[in-house]
Amino acid sequence: MTEFSDLKALFINTSLKKQPEESHTKLLLNASAGIMEKQGVTVEHLHMLAHQVPPGVYPDMTEHGWERDDWPMLWEKVRAADILIIGSPIWLGEESSTCRVLIERLYAMSGLLNDKGQSISYGKVGGTVVTGNEDGIKHVAMTTGFALSHLGYTIPPQADCGWIGEAGPGPSYGDRMEDGSRVGFDNAFTRRNTTIMSWNCLHLAKMLKAAGGYPNEGNDRNAMDAGADFGFENPEYRS
Repeated sequence: MTEFSDLKALFINTSLKKQPEESHTKLLLNASAGIMEKQGVTVEHLHMLAHQVPPGVYPDMTEHGWERDDWPMLWEKVRAADILIIGSPIWLGEESSTCRVLIERLYAMSGLLNDKGQSISYGKVGGTVVTGNEDGIKHVAMTTGFALSHLGYTIPPQADCGWIGEAGPGPSYGDRMEDGSRVGFDNAFTRRNTTIMSWNCLHLAKMLKAAGGYPNEGNDRNAMDAGADFGFENPEYRS
């Protein structure tokens, strides 16, 4: 069995609900987190709306007119994690507005580099958990997955999972029915994809950590700023 106890995973819930215990998305995040915890991974949960994180693309928005910004404190948790899982509900076919704020604030840190001159998120793994009662899981996973990839995270195969009910008003993931059962908990597709996503994030994070991240040949920003081009050819001189 692979040893995963040296990994840290951070699960960020971007639900629009103020209290995490009221969030349906948190329930599916718990399922993925439980898989990782059983493998010895250090898991931490972060509920975005339990903190004051204003929108913006700067590391500290108090320097840009806001009275309070908890992001610098939360960033330290993101920075320490080998695996970042973003959980979002679907609203009007899109991720939540809170999720977009999270992505903006992650983008605000994109100028930070590791000791190889790469994006600070190189060597880290990202995944997405989505809930809702209308179609849109893959769309939300597409936008969040691209954002994480662009910021330097590596996205493993099948790195998303989710649950949606029937279109229109209806029960949400984890709601308790009259017979005592919980909506969505027995959904084979959701259970399978949650398991695959969690394990693929674990495997990829382990491989990247064992390899010391990515080699910096061709992606060292410090070297490029110093004039290195790593083989770039001006197309004007190509025949």
